[in-house]
Amino acid sequence: MTKDQPGAAIEPIVKQFDAVAPAGPKWLQPLRKAGIVCFAELGFPTLRDEDWRFTNVAPIEKLPFVPAKEIAANGAESQLLGKAAFTKLSGNRLVFVNGFFSAKLSNLTPANKGVRIENLSTALAKDSALIEKHLGKYAKTAGNSFAALNQAFFSDGAFIFVPQGVEVAEPVQLIYISSAKHNGETIQPRNLIIAEANSKLTVVESYISTNGTSYFTNAVTEIVAGDNASLEHVKLQDEAGNAFHVATIAGEFGKTSNVNVHSCALGAKISRNNIRTKLAGEGLECVLNGLYLTKDDQIADHHMIVEHAQPHCASHEYFNGILDDKSKGVFHGRIYVHAIAQKTDAKQTNKNLLLSDDATADTKPQLEIYADDVKCTHGATIGQLNDESIFYLRARGIPENTARRMLIHAFAGEIVERVKCAAVREELDKIVWDRLEASKHLA
Repeated sequence: MTKDQPGAAIEPIVKQFDAVAPAGPKWLQPLRKAGIVCFAELGFPTLRDEDWRFTNVAPIEKLPFVPAKEIAANGAESQLLGKAAFTKLSGNRLVFVNGFFSAKLSNLTPANKGVRIENLSTALAKDSALIEKHLGKYAKTAGNSFAALNQAFFSDGAFIFVPQGVEVAEPVQLIYISSAKHNGETIQPRNLIIAEANSKLTVVESYISTNGTSYFTNAVTEIVAGDNASLEHVKLQDEAGNAFHVATIAGEFGKTSNVNVHSCALGAKISRNNIRTKLAGEGLECVLNGLYLTKDDQIADHHMIVEHAQPHCASHEYFNGILDDKSKGVFHGRIYVHAIAQKTDAKQTNKNLLLSDDATADTKPQLEIYADDVKCTHGATIGQLNDESIFYLRARGIPENTARRMLIHAFAGEIVERVKCAAVREELDKIVWDRLEASKHLA
């Protein structure tokens, strides 16, 4: 089998797993083995796979799979961190370089009230009983070869645990810095976030890089929200322009909980977010909210499934894309309503703004409903700036360039304003504003 043939990249990865003894407690080894077996069976997805027919990951498959090495953080990482998004926020901060925890760059205060904020490898070595109950239970490997690959190879990540009735007042930051020096270096973080009943937590997860090599980030974040918990998760993906980024965000939420998951995709040559949420308790509300800004030949793909497994739940998905040059945006959202899930209220919206004649968008909102007393809607739009809206503003004395700027910023602002945490929202708004202002269409 030659390197360019389908499946040629799988065998070396499997051999690599067999040659290295994976780290972790004894109970983790069968989980890792199951991951590599699943990956070997599935292989990398192709355009023939329905869930991947708009995004070609052949460039990822052709990369040499070289696990990134742990390095000592130097001036480049410190300098990047000094100007990175969210780092001026107060609160605990876990920093990882090439997927490995950096105590030097992190900022952790002593935990109280039973809260645990630490790196996963330390938590596994110290007290893994709680982790064993949850790790791998939500990010299913069936049908997800990238989650299976992560399950086999992950070395570190974040572990956050908030006990029942406890509020963590300040956002917890998870910052992943790539300092990959060679093409094909692979970073596979694993995060586990648990917010027990009646707790409150905000987590900000960021991905940035010190250089522009063609490295690969394959991340998995599992989120558990107990009954009546309030949890907000904000993810910023701003990887290098030649990098590749695939992430799985999987969660299960209890009754009357309130969970908001936000995704902002700015960087990487190809990025994909697989979001899976199970609404496992009655009366909860879940919001999935996302913004993708692409240029050059970037591809930003969001694929999600919201599973309504209990009655009286509400889910709302809002995803906006602003696409420039020859870039591409992909949205595939599926709302699955079980027969038991009566009184479901579900809404799904995807809007794409094309700034260039060469930019494209593929959108596929879906509803799969087995209950008969529900309110479910979905919709999608693809187009350029509305001439009538520009004319409306110009008729009120606003110059055309200013009118365009106002409309584009407002389109992005629809998503940003849904972030509940004020400090995080303001910082994200500034990032998006600056990125849009750098566009030739707003200059």
